[in-house]
Amino acid sequence: MRRYIFDAKADFLTRNTDVAIIGSGLAGLYAAYHLDPRLSCDLFTKERMEISSSSLAQGGIAAVTEKDDAFLYHFQDTINAGAGMCDEEAVHIIVEEGPGEIKQMQTMGARFDFDSNGHLLTTREGGHGMNRILHAGGDATGHEMVRTLKAAVKAKSSVHIHENSFAADVITRDGRVLGLIVLEDNKWHYYKTGYVILASGGLGQIYRYTTNPAVATGDGFAMAKRAGAVMENMEFIQFHPTGLYTPQNRNRQCFLISEAVRGEGGVLLNEAGERFMRGRHRLAELAPRDIVAREIYKQIHEQKEPFVRLDITHRPKEFLQKRFPTIYSKCLENGIDMAKSYIPVGPVQHYMMGGVKTNLFGETQIQGLLACGEVASTGVHGANRLASNSTLECLVFGRRCAQTVNNKGLRSEKAAAPPKPQAADILDLDVQEQIKCLKGVMVKYCGIVRKGEDIKLGISYVNDLLARINNSRLTSLREMELYNMASVAIDILRRAFERDCSVGAHYRADKGVIDD
Repeated sequence: MRRYIFDAKADFLTRNTDVAIIGSGLAGLYAAYHLDPRLSCDLFTKERMEISSSSLAQGGIAAVTEKDDAFLYHFQDTINAGAGMCDEEAVHIIVEEGPGEIKQMQTMGARFDFDSNGHLLTTREGGHGMNRILHAGGDATGHEMVRTLKAAVKAKSSVHIHENSFAADVITRDGRVLGLIVLEDNKWHYYKTGYVILASGGLGQIYRYTTNPAVATGDGFAMAKRAGAVMENMEFIQFHPTGLYTPQNRNRQCFLISEAVRGEGGVLLNEAGERFMRGRHRLAELAPRDIVAREIYKQIHEQKEPFVRLDITHRPKEFLQKRFPTIYSKCLENGIDMAKSYIPVGPVQHYMMGGVKTNLFGETQIQGLLACGEVASTGVHGANRLASNSTLECLVFGRRCAQTVNNKGLRSEKAAAPPKPQAADILDLDVQEQIKCLKGVMVKYCGIVRKGEDIKLGISYVNDLLARINNSRLTSLREMELYNMASVAIDILRRAFERDCSVGAHYRADKGVIDD
């Protein structure tokens, strides 16, 4: 693969910063908040600060706050959901440090939901044996936490925020970070820095159906891969069972119907009105996400309707409007009153469990390159993420990344100028059409249910696409996004082919079934 994607013929404006952070979701903002204010920090986000998967998080954040709950229970639920492939030390860290992050967020002004007695409200989601999901604004938890952190980070004079800025390449030498190449205001900038914290979010846009925003094109994964970072567990893609089904969702961002709807008593029905999760798993609708998603996939393929039905009409309208204001409103926009009728839902790509391999302090094997949030593979999620652990992981490891930088202090060695990649011919492809085709390939050949022969077809297609891009000059943001998407897709396909068994979210229909 090529080492850099930035334009070989570009001129650069040069800047200096102590720390560069890529991403404005919970992980990036929390890292920026915890950085020593004596360190200058530049935070880059591809669009506006509010555009991130974190802002869309509805269900909440998982943490032990109830008296009848315990760290051990949360730990066991996480291990069980991860199909035994979690790093136990990493799980202990997020479970045991999580409540402290909740208190920190409250101190900063995050408005979680309380009952009339001033007690934090909690609910239950798939895979959890106890009520431990805290929420804010009913179903606007991510939005509230991002709002809080955005205000706190903006108040730090040491942090400079760059919206509509595309981080293209990490510059390294001898296994150390020396700088970052960024496209902003249609000009190329070179930031000389000793630290880059990747908090760039997910890669959902390589799939036809995803809850991820349009910015989630896998840029951080691809950037780290080009820099030489180790990529881990790339085959483990989580499909959320309940994305709102509409004919318009194809190749666009799908609206998520939170697992909390099932946590509050919603049931899943097939076309015949049968509650099909009963008997499939002891937790029925609240089984781990991979199990529910596969069962919905099966039901859809055995019936005429391209969706199943999520029914919570037994709950009062007033309760639904207060508990799920965002979901209730979105359903009404689509002609659905969830108090009177079922919600049509189906599985959609939602989360990446693997990614850039880090240690427990957010460090990669490249000195000065750290990662946190969805782009990182910390070992917390194993083969399948437990619901609402991702928001918790963002806080715990966002803070840990910042503390790592704070403890190590300034790194003075920085490259005087970025290396120039070899100039090449301009890319001659219909980029939008190629992105659409790539999405179709990934959902068809490496989706919820996989087969070796299908995966090989996907590998062949993406290899051909990469061969057409590798030696071309990339002059637009969309061209660079296409290359990043294809670079990530090939890793997912190869790892899915190599893991010739079913485990967690990776389900090989041609290799038999592992008991859930």
